[in-house]
Amino acid sequence: MEWAGGLFLTTLVLILWRPRGLGIGWTAAGAAGVALVTHLVTLADVVAVARMVWDATLAFIAAIVLAHGMDRAGFFDWAAIRLARAARGDGRRVFLYVMALGAATSAVLNNDGAILILTPVVLEKIRLLRLDARRMLPFVMASGFVADTTSLPLVISNLVNILSADSFHIGFIAYAARMILPDLVSFAASAAVMYLWFRRDIPRRFEPSELPDAATVIRHRGVFRLAWGMLALLVGGDMVAEFVHVPVSAVAWLAASILTVAGVRARVMRAHQVAREAPWSVIVFSIGMYLVVDAMQNAGLTSWLERCMAAMVAHGLFIGVLGTGFLAALLSSVANNLPATMLGAVSIHALHLSPAWTHALAYANVIGCDLGPKMTPVGSLVTLLWLHVLRREGIRVTALAYMRLGVVCTVPVLITALLALYLVLRVTN
Repeated sequence: MEWAGGLFLTTLVLILWRPRGLGIGWTAAGAAGVALVTHLVTLADVVAVARMVWDATLAFIAAIVLAHGMDRAGFFDWAAIRLARAARGDGRRVFLYVMALGAATSAVLNNDGAILILTPVVLEKIRLLRLDARRMLPFVMASGFVADTTSLPLVISNLVNILSADSFHIGFIAYAARMILPDLVSFAASAAVMYLWFRRDIPRRFEPSELPDAATVIRHRGVFRLAWGMLALLVGGDMVAEFVHVPVSAVAWLAASILTVAGVRARVMRAHQVAREAPWSVIVFSIGMYLVVDAMQNAGLTSWLERCMAAMVAHGLFIGVLGTGFLAALLSSVANNLPATMLGAVSIHALHLSPAWTHALAYANVIGCDLGPKMTPVGSLVTLLWLHVLRREGIRVTALAYMRLGVVCTVPVLITALLALYLVLRVTN
């Protein structure tokens, strides 16, 4: 039993520390190998886990490839400039528009792409307005924060969502029907708390004439127009896919492949660069981490989590939803959101509840694992990468400053999102 717990903690430390640049895929694969050698899991477990996570991870990689293709075509630069000009010199309005752009990108593509691609774009455009570092910080922090807090609405919006939907066999439409309202509430709450936090640093006015014309940043009009079509294909295709029993990843790869081929032919992308930038290690990471979590379950180390959830369920839907959401958020903030998602899913399945109760806790687990990581810098891998991007751009955010902002802003957003989910479940169940 101690082996499984020690293996899990060691794996988390290596993933977050990454000594000598050790890739997360290698770490998870090594941990899975140890679990196999020590008989904590079997080859049958490996096959079962691979069947469980392949669709989710491939869909996630395809969404990242699609986002990079759109970026190469100038899509995000164009959108940022259009929104900044639409604000007509009002700093508070452009602050809200930046958050809306992050939310929309996160919802339709995914939160990782939204954070890592939009951050340099927002920084570049804000610098054109000749703002100092203190005036730039609200826009950068807001776009990064909202990309996670509004990654709830669609299955494809977050790897956490895809893994959960696959694990609990929740269809695209059924998922969206229950999570769109919590996402809208989460966006409103995020905008409110971020504005209150940064209200003194947001410039009242700026000069929009400093910005270039939006049309000038489009690198190829044909690929740019095709990007709009691929977004429609991604969302529309996923809505249809569950009825014709087509995997979500197939739709995502179709859209990403069409845009990539067009981009390569138009010479705005290079095939080898697309292949190199795609996060292939996520496949190995997902399988490896799920096996480590499986080892913990086999050793009985997840029983405490199951007992907590069972106690909360005994007090009714309200306590069950809010308690599960906060438990998932706390786990995500200290143990990273993907392992926390897997721990939550394994524990919920072990309770053997009715389908309605099982799905209710699954949705609460998703909200907690999507929002909880914002409380600490180690809550998600993308946050660590995002902070690295900021340092590279000359903006330093200390761990203490980040946590102060993260906890203050995340807790009220988490509460409102879980309350919205509770209301939706009361109406739909």
